[in-house]
Amino acid sequence: MADFRIREIQVFLTDKKQLSELIKSKAKALGFEGVGFSRAEKLEGEEDHLKTWLDLGYHGQMDYMEKHFEKRLDPRELLPGVKSVISLMYNYYPETTFNNSSFKIARYAYGKDYHRIIKKRLKAFTFYLNELVQGTKFRVFVDSAPIMERQWAAKSGLGWLGKNTLMINKEKGSYFFLAEVLVDMDLEYDGPIRDHCGSCTACLDSCPTDAFEGPYVLNASKCISYMTIELKDEIDNRFKGKLDKWIFGCDVCQEVCPWNRFSSPHEEESFNPPKELMDMNDRQWLELTDDQFNRIFKGSAVKRTKFKGLKRNIEFLSED
Repeated sequence: MADFRIREIQVFLTDKKQLSELIKSKAKALGFEGVGFSRAEKLEGEEDHLKTWLDLGYHGQMDYMEKHFEKRLDPRELLPGVKSVISLMYNYYPETTFNNSSFKIARYAYGKDYHRIIKKRLKAFTFYLNELVQGTKFRVFVDSAPIMERQWAAKSGLGWLGKNTLMINKEKGSYFFLAEVLVDMDLEYDGPIRDHCGSCTACLDSCPTDAFEGPYVLNASKCISYMTIELKDEIDNRFKGKLDKWIFGCDVCQEVCPWNRFSSPHEEESFNPPKELMDMNDRQWLELTDDQFNRIFKGSAVKRTKFKGLKRNIEFLSED
């Protein structure tokens, strides 16, 4: 009887459709709002696009974008034996936004650093994968390695790459973190969906710094998010009066996107902002001290820019 049961389970787990359904069900139970599967293969259509983008210098000072070129295009370079790419979406859209200050922070940075939160979920997720198929080889990514997460998410049908270069989901908008799990499992693959941007150019027209060189082409070196986070030098004076009071990141091209009318508040308590942050007014931002910065943004993605960087951004905007 026991041997029969073992054989029954083994037969069950070799059925790609049922295995895929189990994995998707578990992902959603762990709080991921979307999950899709793609065959692990080279992203042939992206090679020329990525090379041109880098050659034009649109990556600015993000030198790391030039490294591991092949790994960015081919997941088989990241995990030998990989067969599938699992793409996952995790909602971060907040219930409320700043209302006491003209200074603004991108919504994804309101609460605790998403890397840690999502990796905890992925730890439980990969534990489950190994329970389903013992000895499963996997590798997890949360915006932390050379993998083209938006392209893989689009390939798996979670949405499409919008004209603002972000992934947009027809039912849920674009306020999502993306994560990937490379696995050596054969799964039932999802196909991409069509682009639903149509003739809309709201994101391109609304960018305060004209960072889009055209539809689907972002010059990151002119992007507010880049200037307030990635840029280590002083912000160029030609952008005076154009940063729209964003001191960390920017949400403009998402705020104007019609598909974000479908965004709904997240249910992740760790993403809720501390009261002290929400109560900050302009004067308090201008007088922010190192100690306050460390207290308010403890465990936050804002720590990435460091106190010096955030003060630089605030002072640059205060001169507008």
